[in-house]
Amino acid sequence: MNISKSGYRVFSANSTTACTELAKKITERLGVDLGKSVVYQESNRETRVDVKESVRGQDIFIIQTIPRDVNTAIMELLVMAYALKTNCAKNIIGVIPYFPYSKQCKMRKRGSIVCKLLASMLAKAGLTHIITMDLHQKEIQGFFSFPVDNLRASPFLLQYIQEEIPDYRNAIIVAKSPSAAKRAQSYAERLRLGLAVMHGEAQCSESDMADGRHSPPPMSSGRTTSGHPGLELPYTGRHQPSFPGIELPIMMAKEKPPITVVGDVGGRIAIIVDDIIDDVEDFVAAAEILKERGAYKIYIMATHGLLSAEAPRLIEESAIDEVVVTNTVPHEVQKLQCPKIKTVDVSMILAEAIRRIHNGESMAYLFRNITVDD
Repeated sequence: MNISKSGYRVFSANSTTACTELAKKITERLGVDLGKSVVYQESNRETRVDVKESVRGQDIFIIQTIPRDVNTAIMELLVMAYALKTNCAKNIIGVIPYFPYSKQCKMRKRGSIVCKLLASMLAKAGLTHIITMDLHQKEIQGFFSFPVDNLRASPFLLQYIQEEIPDYRNAIIVAKSPSAAKRAQSYAERLRLGLAVMHGEAQCSESDMADGRHSPPPMSSGRTTSGHPGLELPYTGRHQPSFPGIELPIMMAKEKPPITVVGDVGGRIAIIVDDIIDDVEDFVAAAEILKERGAYKIYIMATHGLLSAEAPRLIEESAIDEVVVTNTVPHEVQKLQCPKIKTVDVSMILAEAIRRIHNGESMAYLFRNITVDD
């Protein structure tokens, strides 16, 4: 059982075996037992949490890995945090290695910044601190009203490259789009390797749908309303306001060039690095181009292996030799479907972060040699 005098408990916000695996590895490293709680779904799909031990006046760490059912995982975390808050926990720290909705952190047309909404919900539920890893955009930390420790998985992935990829000195680091160039440059500089950048039609972009915001400005015609041309007003003898037609400069439409690789990959091992690998079509297309340009082996390194939908099958049938991801997200099923998927364990750094936060020690050691661009 947990030792009361230690002053902290570690809980898992999900009771399924796949999601508690990381939590068990963390508690083993800390030398404590996983907190006693039950998280389950009612017959009507409502989430219920029962905490089975006292948490009064203690630091509580909730580990929540995000499976495919993202929204259920969020509700589990919110309900558990609120249950611990109402049971008088001193501090409630969320350990969320992969932060969901992190791709929805920018305003797009008539959408919303869902990531900020989630940050507000977590604060309202009672969380006082978050430990996460490789946020999709570092600026997401500004959405929170409490501290956020954004850990890095790159030391573990760099170690894998050095120890598990034969002849890695003959490799070249590849960014599959210009937006990933900074991350790729960081890997290349640390490994003393070359850098290649891909750009062209394979990279994702927001589609320009006709949503009404491209309407031309109204033109005045006779006595009409300024905002509705053609809507006639009864003549009252007063001067009706009219505005001349406005002609604004039109932004030229983007035209994507064919896929181009800036850098020589011929006769080299190509290592594509990114933070998230989910839908793999872009990675498969990039691998085919790199093969055509002469790369003889292709690796993909990513922190979060979501690997949704048909990702395992597409990887297995592609020119990709190996996909290396960390265990921030459960993906055991995908590994059974595709032996090319390999896992790097990051429980060590998460356990150390928990220990340091509880003991009030500096977190600087976990960020040594980490720069702004990492």
